[in-house]
Amino acid sequence: ISLSTGILVTKASKEADMSDALIKQLFSIPKVLYMVGGSMAFLGIVTPLNPIIFIAYGAAFIASGVMISNKLGVEQIENEVNEEEADAEEIRRPENVTSLLQVDPIELEFGYGIIPLADVNQGGDLLDRVVMIRRQIALELGCVVPIIRLRDNIQLNPNQYLIKIKGVPVSEGEILFDHYMAMNPGYVEEEITGIPTFEPSFHLPAIWINENQRERAETLGYTVVDPPSIIATHLTEVIRTHLDELLTRQDVQNLINNVKDANTTLVDELVPKLLSVGEIQKVLQNLLKEGISIRDLITIFETLADYAPTTRDTDVLTEYARQSLKRAISNKFFPQNEVTSVVTLDPKIEQDIMDSVKQTEQGAYLTLDPDASQSIINAVNEEITKLQNLGKSPIIITSPIVRMYFKKLTSDYFKDLVVISYNEIDSNVELQSVGMVSI
Repeated sequence: ISLSTGILVTKASKEADMSDALIKQLFSIPKVLYMVGGSMAFLGIVTPLNPIIFIAYGAAFIASGVMISNKLGVEQIENEVNEEEADAEEIRRPENVTSLLQVDPIELEFGYGIIPLADVNQGGDLLDRVVMIRRQIALELGCVVPIIRLRDNIQLNPNQYLIKIKGVPVSEGEILFDHYMAMNPGYVEEEITGIPTFEPSFHLPAIWINENQRERAETLGYTVVDPPSIIATHLTEVIRTHLDELLTRQDVQNLINNVKDANTTLVDELVPKLLSVGEIQKVLQNLLKEGISIRDLITIFETLADYAPTTRDTDVLTEYARQSLKRAISNKFFPQNEVTSVVTLDPKIEQDIMDSVKQTEQGAYLTLDPDASQSIINAVNEEITKLQNLGKSPIIITSPIVRMYFKKLTSDYFKDLVVISYNEIDSNVELQSVGMVSI
C-alpha cells in the first residue's frame, strides 16, 4: 500500500505519462544501465537460464550505458563552452555605469586589520554600534540618519579607517588592535607608559596601552576605551557635524508627513501655502548646523506658520524658531542648578556688524572691512582662551538682532563656539559674565 501510494503521489506531480516518466528516469542514468547489464550477464553465466539471451541483453544494456555516458559528457562540455561564451559576452558588453553614479551619504572604510571588529562571526560588534548611533542621533537631534555603509579598503593601512560624507573623505583615524586608549581627564598626576597618540574625535592627547595595563589605568583615574568605542564615537561626532548636509528634501517631506498625521491643520496651513519644502529644509538645516534638535517639529512648524506671512527669509525664520525653542537650547548649553560662565559682546561691535549688513533678494550678508573683521576675530579668540583656561565651554551671548550675523562671521574660525541671544535663554538660567568681546 505504501509503495502504491508513493507511485500515485509521484505520478500526480508529473505531467507526462507514467510509462514515459519511468523509462526516462531509468534510461537517463548510465550507472543504472551498467548495473542492469552486469546483473543480467551474471545471471546468464552462473544460473541455468539461457546464457546467450541474458549475456546478449546484458551487453546491450552496458553498451547503452556507454553511449549515454558519452552523450552526457559531450553535453556537459557544450554547456561549459556556452557558459564561457556567455561570460565572455557579458564582459564585452558595455558596462551599465548608471549604478556607479550612486553616492552613499555616509561611508566607513577600514583596513583589513579592523575587519574582525565588524565581523559578527569573529565576535565584532561594530555593526551593532552603528545601529545604536543612528538611534542615538534620532533621539538627540530628531533627524533620521541615512544608512551607514561599511566596507573594507585594501588601499588603507591595516589599522586605518576613513569616514566619508557623500563620497568625500572628511575624517580618518588609526587604532591599535588588542590595545586600549587611555586619556587623562585632567586630574590624574601619575603617568603610565604606552604609545602616545591623539583621540580622533576631539584631538585630545592619549596613550595606547595593552590589556595588562588597563586595570591599573582605570584605578588611577584614566578614561579607558576600546577600539570599537573609539571608532563609534568618532563616527558619531562626524555625523553630528555634517547632519545638516545629510538632511534632504525627501527627509523633510517624510518629517512633514509624520507631523501631518496628528496635526493636519498646521501642515495644511504651512505647506505649501506659506513655505515650500525647500524653505523648511533650510530652516531645519540651520538649526542642525548649530546642534539644535529639530525633534520638536510641532513647535518649529507653529513658529514658521506665525512668522512666514511677514518674511520668507529662512535665516530670519531660523532665529524665530530658535527663540521658540529656548527651553531646549537652555537645557542643552546651560546645566541646571549651576552658574554658567559666558562672554558678552560689546554693543559697539554689535552696531558695527548691523551697519555692515546688506539686504538682497537672496538674503542678507556682511560687508565688514577685512581689518575690522580680523580685529573682532582676534578679540573673540582672546576671550575664548580665557574661558578655556577656566575649563569652560566657549559661549558668547549677543542681542537677538545680531546673533546670526555674528555666528556667520565667526563660524569659519571657531567651530565649537556657541553663540546664543538673550531671547534664547530660559528665565531660570543663571549666568556669569567673565568677559566682553571688544576692540
